Amino acid sequence: MLEIKRPVSAPLSSDQVAGIQEVCRRFKQVKGGLLPALHQVQRLCGNWLPMEALQLVSRTMDVPYPYLYGVLSFYTMFSTQPRGKYIIRLCESPPCHVLGAEDMLAFLQRELGVQVGETTADGLFTLELTACLGVCEVAPAMQINEVVHGHLTPEKIRQVLADYRAGKAPDYTQVRRTTNPLSAYPPSPDETPLLQNVDQIDPMSIDDYLSRGGYEGLKKALTMTDEEVVNVVKESGLRGRGGAGFPTGLKWSFTRPLKVFPKFIICNADEGEPGTIKDRYIMEGDPHRVLEGMAIAGYAVGANFGYIYCRGEYYLSMHRLQNAIDQAMERGFLGDNILGSGFSFHIQLQTGGGSYVCGEETALINSIEGQRGYPRVKPPFPGTVGVWNKPTIVNNVESLSAVPEIIKKGAQWYKSKGTEDSAGTKIFQVVGHVNRPGIVECNMGLPLRQLIDHFGGGVRSGHRIKAVQPGGAACGFILPDQVDTPLEYAAMMKVEGAVGSGTMLVMDDTTCIVDVVKCLLYFFQHESCGFCLPCRRGTRVLYEMICKVADGTATQADLDRMLFLSKSMTESANCALGWSPYSFLKTTMERFPDEYAAHLAGHCPTGACQKHAQAAAH
Repeated sequence: MLEIKRPVSAPLSSDQVAGIQEVCRRFKQVKGGLLPALHQVQRLCGNWLPMEALQLVSRTMDVPYPYLYGVLSFYTMFSTQPRGKYIIRLCESPPCHVLGAEDMLAFLQRELGVQVGETTADGLFTLELTACLGVCEVAPAMQINEVVHGHLTPEKIRQVLADYRAGKAPDYTQVRRTTNPLSAYPPSPDETPLLQNVDQIDPMSIDDYLSRGGYEGLKKALTMTDEEVVNVVKESGLRGRGGAGFPTGLKWSFTRPLKVFPKFIICNADEGEPGTIKDRYIMEGDPHRVLEGMAIAGYAVGANFGYIYCRGEYYLSMHRLQNAIDQAMERGFLGDNILGSGFSFHIQLQTGGGSYVCGEETALINSIEGQRGYPRVKPPFPGTVGVWNKPTIVNNVESLSAVPEIIKKGAQWYKSKGTEDSAGTKIFQVVGHVNRPGIVECNMGLPLRQLIDHFGGGVRSGHRIKAVQPGGAACGFILPDQVDTPLEYAAMMKVEGAVGSGTMLVMDDTTCIVDVVKCLLYFFQHESCGFCLPCRRGTRVLYEMICKVADGTATQADLDRMLFLSKSMTESANCALGWSPYSFLKTTMERFPDEYAAHLAGHCPTGACQKHAQAAAH
């Protein structure tokens, strides 16, 4: 929930004033420049935004101060309170939670001598909690400024802090990747058009990309008509890979004929769904593929400008994407009159500010425009009225990255992969209680059991599967006897799961289902934007009620009310965030009735709820 805090006052140095004025003058000329400007100003001021800096931004960018504060207060990455040189963001999302994030938090608090939200006496560290960092394969994890540190243990945390205290903070632009190389995971038995270049090329080199067929898809598309390009994508069967699964070519076909200009392409790189890590591998390892897919999409629908909205925590992805944009401009694959075709396309990298709901396409659009990230009421849909009230195509990183190979090799090539219901390849992610959390690109239809046992290395030794949450935090839980289900849209729906973003959170027999549901509901009430009453109040009430269940003070009537309320939210909330709790509440209550009954009787079978209650009390 939003906590209104009056910005702290602090004098600005002459260098800071000059730097802020230069940033503001530059971004004042850029449509959608408010959030990027605030990020740079915060960096100039030492990780926070003093009142004097905000007043200067307001004057220089001609943004009313109340509006400016209203915008920045929506995003968790901005702070109007002093913070340390290094901001420690410890992930508390479900994948980190089930692997001991609370224990790591307790250790950090003892080691630093501060509580969450406080700064060490030497001004070096500020400790914060954050929703999913998008590095679930190395959970539990934390991020210190731009750099991620995963597989946390007390010993590793102590060493990391010692390095920072000794002035050995790593330079994020020089790291090879945020987490693991693809070689850390079993190879895919299938063709991998999405990941074929990752770890095989220098992601900072356009020549490496060109040497492996890069931009050939764009060259071919420019010899076709826009309608032909749309039809190829439509016939391929490609569906949105961000979670909703809407047919990509069909979406394009609605916007292409419109005689309204300009049109826009938005690449949704706000990868905030807990457990989802796939887009980061593409952006860090093969950024030009994203740009090529966007340019083809622009040509197909008649758009000449694109935005990449990248989550604010993905610093390395943004660094490599911006480098790729600059190189593509220099070599004529972006910009005016691309390759002499008469088609022009420009791309602007946009930085998010730490808001899960901005993964929703219209909230993302409002954020680009420099507003609070409220989802819009639909219709109208972005395809007709999007960013700057113009026709806009919003596609996920993975969806756009599939397009160049589809254009090069044809619709039938892509359609031959996967199943009749779900064509093509997909990057699947397996996280949680498996021996080898990670990713793999496989044909759609891969059995979930194979993902867990082969690619994930199976459940941790000595334990058995208790549940899997497929598709992301908003999806239902499935049982061990359902893990032979193929990972395709129709089959997963039959078991009340979902393909979603392709992530699979595996939970073993040490897991308390009520505790995980509590973690999920905390996440959704925290991330609710507050725009509509059903979600703003409903998610909070649901969290309060699951806390009663975990405490052993709830009744069956409370469970019935939770189910009724969450179902009502699916019928009344403005966007999918408010619809989300019903799926996992319904499936867990139906499939784990004994566990809920034990909590109603005041007993947590695993002891997890009592442990977390004791930790919170201290």
